[in-house]
Amino acid sequence: MTQASSHQATAAAMPLAPGAEAQINQYLTFILGAETFALGILAIKEIIEYSSLTDVPMMPPYVRGVINLRGAVVPVIDLAVRFGRASAPVTKRTCIVIIEIMANEERQVIGIVVDAVNEVLDIPAADIEPPPAFGAGIRTDFILGMGKVHNKFVIVLDVNHVLAFDELAGLAMPAA
Repeated sequence: MTQASSHQATAAAMPLAPGAEAQINQYLTFILGAETFALGILAIKEIIEYSSLTDVPMMPPYVRGVINLRGAVVPVIDLAVRFGRASAPVTKRTCIVIIEIMANEERQVIGIVVDAVNEVLDIPAADIEPPPAFGAGIRTDFILGMGKVHNKFVIVLDVNHVLAFDELAGLAMPAA
């Protein structure tokens, strides 16, 4: 266990004192294009190396394909294309973040392609500003807030909007 992960495990195991106002949440940070994004760690199941995907005909452009994850078919979304940007070339650092969301009272597993995964950060709720009304370069309903980390902003994504089930309907439907 590294020193950073040891610190994170210790911080996660230590409950806040009753009445403490500081709420700290953990986020996985990753790179997409030239920007740093974050997702709440509780939605993330695992991170896997990018491997070949199976194309599925007649899917929206942001669906890169599907993978076989231990016998389950998992759709893989290209976040860059989902955000209206060009798809980035695959590099050695490209990976797939496997996310679990609740949709219509069912758990759905979806993969998202990111350029590189950075680290898990503790970001206090007080250090997350409301999303900007404009100028973020992606739909504002995708943004939960702007986290202040090391004097820079990290775009904290709202996984339930980015992977909104009504917009992605049919991608991860359970078998009949």
